[in-house]
Amino acid sequence: MSWALRTASSVYTLDLAPDGLGPVLQDWSGADGPRPWHPEPLASFTTPADRVPSEYTVLGTRHTRAAELVLEDAEGVVGARVRWPAEQVAFDDDGVRSRFTARGTDHAGRFGITLVVEASTRHDVVSKHAVITNTGGGTLSLHRAFSPGWELPLAGPVEVGVLAGHWSREFTPLDVTLPAGEFSIGSRQGITSHDYSPVVSVRGGSDSPVFGIALAWSGSWRLRVDVPPFRERVRVAGGVEDESTTITLGPGESWTTPATLGVRAPDGRDGLRRRWHDYERNELARSMDEAHRPVVYNSWYATTFDVRPDHQRELAERAAAIGAEVFVVDDGWFAGRDDDAGGLGDWFPDPRTFPDGLDPLVSAVEALGLRFGLWVEPEAVSPRSALYRDHPEWVYRAGDRPLVTIRNQYVLDFGRPDVIAWTKEWLRSLLADSRITYLKWDMNRPVTDGGRPDDPRGRQWAVQHAEGYHEVMRMLADEFPDVTVEACSGGGGRITLAVLADSDVVWPSDETGPRDRLAIQHGFLSAYGPHVMSSWVTDEPDRLDTAPVSLEFRFLVAMAGVLGIGADLGAWSPAELTRAADLVGRYRELRHTLHAGRVEFHGHPSDPVYAVEYGTPERTVLLVFGRPGRPAAPVLRPGTLAHGAIYRLDGRELSADIAARGVPVGFLLADDADLLVLDRVR
Repeated sequence: MSWALRTASSVYTLDLAPDGLGPVLQDWSGADGPRPWHPEPLASFTTPADRVPSEYTVLGTRHTRAAELVLEDAEGVVGARVRWPAEQVAFDDDGVRSRFTARGTDHAGRFGITLVVEASTRHDVVSKHAVITNTGGGTLSLHRAFSPGWELPLAGPVEVGVLAGHWSREFTPLDVTLPAGEFSIGSRQGITSHDYSPVVSVRGGSDSPVFGIALAWSGSWRLRVDVPPFRERVRVAGGVEDESTTITLGPGESWTTPATLGVRAPDGRDGLRRRWHDYERNELARSMDEAHRPVVYNSWYATTFDVRPDHQRELAERAAAIGAEVFVVDDGWFAGRDDDAGGLGDWFPDPRTFPDGLDPLVSAVEALGLRFGLWVEPEAVSPRSALYRDHPEWVYRAGDRPLVTIRNQYVLDFGRPDVIAWTKEWLRSLLADSRITYLKWDMNRPVTDGGRPDDPRGRQWAVQHAEGYHEVMRMLADEFPDVTVEACSGGGGRITLAVLADSDVVWPSDETGPRDRLAIQHGFLSAYGPHVMSSWVTDEPDRLDTAPVSLEFRFLVAMAGVLGIGADLGAWSPAELTRAADLVGRYRELRHTLHAGRVEFHGHPSDPVYAVEYGTPERTVLLVFGRPGRPAAPVLRPGTLAHGAIYRLDGRELSADIAARGVPVGFLLADDADLLVLDRVR
């Protein structure tokens, strides 16, 4: 018997392997249905469990191939023999959502595994997780507790696509050709890190579909692609980082792995991008309302730590005049925050700067028709703070090893219940003023010396930290539904599907130089949607790509996602402010299309002419970017127009068929930027 989990355009079909070896992938196919599967040919150096495309593997059951679960019991026995009875399989399908569950148990009765696989016809993502339960009388140590794996029906060589980078260079697309062997990426930092995003694409020959696999986890992690020689299966597995993490389960305790998510795209990486975006909008976003994607003005670049109420009011007046919707005071508003060496942890207004609290400033901002927001960094504490003086035990430390400061700060142990309770308490106190409706949550360093040497569960600190972070984020969403939460970690240091599920927008990078930022956004949009991509207009220069740009170019880069302004508006001329107001107004008219539209790329940011296209049934928008020496009259061919429809462009009507043959770009907005809008007439 087999079980078919249907997505919008694919079928993920499961079967049971013989002899109790458990759920296996029969096929991941298009709507035409599955192909029959067969175990790999028997060889003298493999076991039956190593030959089948198992959904979840355990060391001791699988022997010659890597396993998702590696555990040790209290007697030092490593691994287990797991069997999956057919009567422990359940399947539910209501015509939209389908859910497959199976339960496996080890031969000694020490633990059980519940595998869960889910799909929906509302999108094309298949989701998996596992629940591991200690059913015995002793302690279990999970040295590796990866999420369920993906046995892709591909043969090597394969091309593995990753998003790699560094601080200010996040989300750079890179490809690795893997004829055979293992390739892995991950983080040991306690956060996702700037180095890699936990998502990969895998494709075989030119006629094979592309598969995307993502890990919904924001702590330390690993993804591994295994291409065994001369096989027709490629396995992608991953989960919580397994080099330094051990999860301890006492009798009766359970642990749920992070979800891994997979997409099948027969139409290449363009199709993969569209499917990720659809999932993020339809499943992860709590809403697509403009209220949680407002035009933000953030005062950081205008003030840094020199936060003065009168100056903030002046900036707010200018921000309101150009059409901003929220005014956010960034770092520097709280007690002792004269520079980056103090104040973190003392989350109340600096009495020297705000002797009457925040109320006068909030009232002034609100009177301008703006919402009010603040920057916070809940996981951090300064050595020079009252919090650290009172609770030095709350930071991560490795015995008597000297503490490591990065950016003059330590990291609070978010695995401690008292730290989580305190964090919730001060956030509730801060947001008791219901006029504060925007929070930018930052995290500006990795965790070093994580753990608690005197705690038998200290080696699962990275798991506990991530769980604590999401617990607080969910509290904010549940108790303060009107508060927009922007997730940040020194730029793009913690962006995953798990973070997207618990926040409204994310900050992809601290790099706001427009050409460098455009390249970062190009990579970001290959996996994450424009509706979560916070992007600002600033005066900052580029670090790498230093070709000159206009103000219009800067605005179009930021309009490619959720528009914000971070420039020092006090230094802008009246003409620049007027132009900014025009562009903000135009963005607000087009916002729905830019956030909800299908995204297509025309070229690459390094090309003489590059464009990002957004299409809904009612409208197509193209943001066009040019370089010095670009062609004088380039032509773009929109890909999101409705066949047979009539559109209006620059006051003239034209059919979709004609427009698809080529729309001339006049660069009328600026010499290096243009905005094309095709509105559907009929």
